Amino acid sequence: MNTATVELGWLHLLAATGLVLAAGLLSLLLRLGVGRRLALVSLRTVVQLGLLGLVLERVFALDRAVLVVGLLGVMTIFAAREAVARTRHRYPGVYWDAWMAISTAALLVGSVVTQVVVGAEPWFAPRYVIPLVGMILGNSLTGISLCLDRFLEHLDTRRDEIELRLAFGATRREAMTQPLTEAVRTGLVPLMNAMAAAGIVSLPGMMTGQILAGSPPLQAVAYQVVVMFMLAASTSIGAMIVAILAALRRTRPDGSLED
Repeated sequence: MNTATVELGWLHLLAATGLVLAAGLLSLLLRLGVGRRLALVSLRTVVQLGLLGLVLERVFALDRAVLVVGLLGVMTIFAAREAVARTRHRYPGVYWDAWMAISTAALLVGSVVTQVVVGAEPWFAPRYVIPLVGMILGNSLTGISLCLDRFLEHLDTRRDEIELRLAFGATRREAMTQPLTEAVRTGLVPLMNAMAAAGIVSLPGMMTGQILAGSPPLQAVAYQVVVMFMLAASTSIGAMIVAILAALRRTRPDGSLED
């Protein structure tokens, strides 16, 4: 059977919902206390994706640059909000820094992928631009969140060590090298793990989707390589930018740490 012609209906969605209900029931039996949370995020997923589907149908139909750019702008705002919401440490201006990092990464990497690799025509083609940039934002926010949380935790728990280095004549850059390095590495852990397991432990999403749509396996592999490299670049760039911005925010001109 050609899976590319299969359309999912309510019965298919109900069958998938049964899997989540089974997981929630198991949590209830084991008294793990995650059933309620699982139900809430599942409901949120359905609502958000449903609304997005309605919006995308409208955007695709009108096919206007201003709508595509506007939607991408809204997506970056929510991505920055989610990135900060997942951190345990905050400081004044953290939302702006997260937005700057995630927007810059999305703009740089998204432009190369959509305009050079994919060759979207016109340049704002919503069928290409929105899904690809959406993948960039979704993965970047995870890396940025982990990086930011690790960096701020380092500043809070090892403040005396950093200030001691400064007292002995270290520059702000020298004192921040270790926390910055550890933070960026932490932000890249999920992506590095995914890349290391790709093709051996797991079959990545883009490749799976291409195969289910009927594409030749090697063509599906090519698409997946582009996506993995795209995500590696955007996550790395975003994590580095947010760590640097946070370092600038949390230190005074003389190198001492802000409270």
